[in-house]
Amino acid sequence: MELDLRGIRCPLSWAKAKVHLELQPAGAEVELLLDDPKGARDIPRAAEAEGYAVVDVEQRFSEWRIVIHK
Repeated sequence: MELDLRGIRCPLSWAKAKVHLELQPAGAEVELLLDDPKGARDIPRAAEAEGYAVVDVEQRFSEWRIVIHK
């Protein structure tokens, strides 16, 4: 499942991602796309603090792809 958060700044991007993750079944993987450097730094830490597993963080030019396993 992909969630496009480009153009949305942190902490709002994490709030949207968190709601999306909560709606997914256990075992689901969510791919987040974002362009906010602060979000790219903070979202993985926030996700792990909530008990989610961060599978991958990849930077593509000025955008990031973060994969989170519920």
